[in-house]
Amino acid sequence: MLAYILRRLALSALILLGVSFITFVLLYVLPADPVRQIAGRSATPETVASIRRQLGLDQPFVVQYGHYLWNLLQGDLGRSYLQKTEVAALITSRLPATLLLMLAAITCELVIGLTLGVVAALYRGRALDNVLMLSSFVTVSAPQFVVALLLLYVFAVKLGWFPIGGYGTFAHLVLPALTLGILGSGWYARIMRSSMLDVLRADFIRTARAKGLGRGRIILGHAIPNAILPVIAMIGIDIGIFMSGIVVVESVFGWPGIGQLAWQAIQRVDIPIIMGVTLVSAFAIVIGNLLADLISPLIDPRIKLR
Repeated sequence: MLAYILRRLALSALILLGVSFITFVLLYVLPADPVRQIAGRSATPETVASIRRQLGLDQPFVVQYGHYLWNLLQGDLGRSYLQKTEVAALITSRLPATLLLMLAAITCELVIGLTLGVVAALYRGRALDNVLMLSSFVTVSAPQFVVALLLLYVFAVKLGWFPIGGYGTFAHLVLPALTLGILGSGWYARIMRSSMLDVLRADFIRTARAKGLGRGRIILGHAIPNAILPVIAMIGIDIGIFMSGIVVVESVFGWPGIGQLAWQAIQRVDIPIIMGVTLVSAFAIVIGNLLADLISPLIDPRIKLR
């Protein structure tokens, strides 16, 4: 187990190195100039050159990337060009809000998606199965802003059940979490349905039926625990996605998370923040997948880590 974890951590370090290199290259060749964002349109060429020199942006790519890696190895994500604040501090201040939204959204995804997937599998080929699978296709295809605005209009504007936006109470959390839960539930529904169909055809299910076990006990005690394994891997991937991929939802609902921080940085070409958020998101993905792999044998002893 220890050797497996160490090997995975080494591979994760290589993945993060690759992510940092690719992101740095893309930001280096970006047509937008962060110095112009800092200096303003009326700045003189001398001022622009001075700022570029102070930030080290006049150095070759290899020098800039090497300097960034050296600081990164010391735990330094750099300073924001515009906010003049440590990137690590900015991300840390936004992290609790994103983690709270991520936890609530994944909970909504699982409750909605797994329920739909199990029901669809039990009624395979019937009208209910077709309706549920069609609805899952619609949810995964719907744009985030459309679902977010629709929920806002119905439940916040018309019914007045929830606030339009903000952060701080459970009421503020419901609509953004439900938006992400609805959008992601379709994937879980499809995976759970496919996995449930395979499990329901397995020999141990037929044996359980032959022993006279009830339908509910077979489904809850035997089918679902075995069918849920592919879902665990999806949760690990979702952790990273939610760390950075909820920019639209956070912007619509005014949620002060990492996604909104990344969007503001992209608009201002604030490279240190973009790099920081990207690396934190990549780190969350590799750690989430590692945890999913470590948890899987605890659920199913037949799975061996190699």
